[in-house]
Amino acid sequence: MKKIAVIGATGYVGSEIVRLLGNHPGVNLSLLVSGTNAGKKISQVYPSLRNIVDLECEELNLAFQVDRADIFITALPHGVSKDVIPELLKMGKRVIDHSGDFRYKDVKVYERWYGISHGMPELLEKSVYGLPELYRDKIRAAGLVANPGCYPTSAILAAAPILSAKLAETENIIIDSASGITGAGKKADLAYNYAECAESYKAYSIGTHRHTSEIEQELGFIAGKEVLVSFTPHLLPIKRGILSTIYMNLSKKISTGELLEVYNEYYRNEFFVRILDEGKMPEIKYTTGSNFIDIGVTVDQRLNRAVIVSSLDNLGKGAAGQAVQDLNIMCGLDEKTGLSHPGY
Repeated sequence: MKKIAVIGATGYVGSEIVRLLGNHPGVNLSLLVSGTNAGKKISQVYPSLRNIVDLECEELNLAFQVDRADIFITALPHGVSKDVIPELLKMGKRVIDHSGDFRYKDVKVYERWYGISHGMPELLEKSVYGLPELYRDKIRAAGLVANPGCYPTSAILAAAPILSAKLAETENIIIDSASGITGAGKKADLAYNYAECAESYKAYSIGTHRHTSEIEQELGFIAGKEVLVSFTPHLLPIKRGILSTIYMNLSKKISTGELLEVYNEYYRNEFFVRILDEGKMPEIKYTTGSNFIDIGVTVDQRLNRAVIVSSLDNLGKGAAGQAVQDLNIMCGLDEKTGLSHPGY
């Protein structure tokens, strides 16, 4: 049984990984690292974990900790991983990383959108984008898996079938996404305080959100050509969940039923992708707390435009759940292990 360490265990993503692995039958959670809560049991920080996971959180000290786990899951901010991941890889450990540092194949794209020097471009060639529905075979043998962003997961999986089938134009793709507050991570910025978010709804980072480049990279790989998207994220006054709406001009006349056939065929063997019947659209409440993504499709015949709506949990399929799905694949387990529960 593989031993698993979580670095950054008390953030929103890290604690969700701990929650999922606490009852996982195929791995052993052996080490939790947290700079802000070192010396405390994880169940003191999150009392819901009491009697399930009572491990004490520790300061990071790789020299003494590296032999205590086979696979390290890092839930650290971008730019921080450069001080941790290269050392783990040198020591022969496998890593699943949640920062944006290893999601890109072109270091210049990363540096332009993140505004910092990468410093480890050689690792971009080795890293595998951790979207199982697209890269399962590569994930299986990977030493470094870059877990996708939550917004990109919702957009890429929603748009992949139609682009793969060459049914939509690659220009003028519009993506509107709305996320719960946990998508911003655990921070004390005034903009994310309850009084600032409750009973409100707003767009932010219009045309400048760094996930735009991640979406464009992956959709470009699928389409076989450069793809540019207009991506606008919004902040929802809820804890967790993402709803994305993607507008794509069709390259031929097709009905909603015919487009649904394309989607159902593309995802016919994907347990965690649920294609809804014609006339049905996803809702956040049905995916919250799960590793599922729900996708609904309709064709606006008047404009010859496909409208695709997806829903997922930004802490589930958008982060921690997807990391556990990747972990299962890397460990040779059924990838549904520990993840087949429905939403709340």
